[in-house]
Amino acid sequence: MKAITDSAREFLAREISLLGEEKVIKLLNSSVTVAGLGGVGGYVCEMLARAGVGRLALIDFDIVSPSNRNRQIIALSSTTGRKKTDVMLERVSDINPECEVFALDAFITKENAAELLTRCGTGIVVDAIDNVSAKAALVMAARDQGKYIFSSMGTGNKLSTSGYKITDISQTRGCGLARAVRRELRKNGIDRLDVLFSEETITKQPGGERVPSSICYMPSTAGLLISEYIIKKIISDDVKGTF
Repeated sequence: MKAITDSAREFLAREISLLGEEKVIKLLNSSVTVAGLGGVGGYVCEMLARAGVGRLALIDFDIVSPSNRNRQIIALSSTTGRKKTDVMLERVSDINPECEVFALDAFITKENAAELLTRCGTGIVVDAIDNVSAKAALVMAARDQGKYIFSSMGTGNKLSTSGYKITDISQTRGCGLARAVRRELRKNGIDRLDVLFSEETITKQPGGERVPSSICYMPSTAGLLISEYIIKKIISDDVKGTF
């Protein structure tokens, strides 16, 4: 059991005054895996590191590209071309040197999801992936290992943060990604999953581009809302499995 060190006490002084030592100690002893370090997942990692979460496991296969800079917290001119896992590991360690960070440069598939989660260890899982098959594989692996998992649904082609809702996936509407994931999960007997989704009508793209469009505040706000949900879950000891 980790205690509050002198350096952590200084770093988290304002949080301790808000939550109290007992709840901060819960955060210090918590472990969260974040899969997908893009617009949503990057902000989740940032907030969990700043909240004092004791261990973060990071999974991503991608590198930072120039088009990421409009919405991803790790995307800078100086980080372009670098692995997202490397950049986020360095950033978390710089924010919170006492956080144990474990990074896996990997693309999640049905074949490797269970192994990757096992290597990440125990704790909560946050799915911030944008690939349907990878999301479904991660959810199924978490189910099999008895881990609580929270999934972010689509934030692209949306303009209003007021459309965000946190609910069970069965209650989602107007989100193509949620619909596709729900279909895949039902094939495997899974009908419950806590998610964040947007009920806003999709904004049509000029010229009919197929790549999802985005604006800076949409994925970041989703990441902040998910972080709030996860932090409150940890300090309330509400980390039961989804299934």
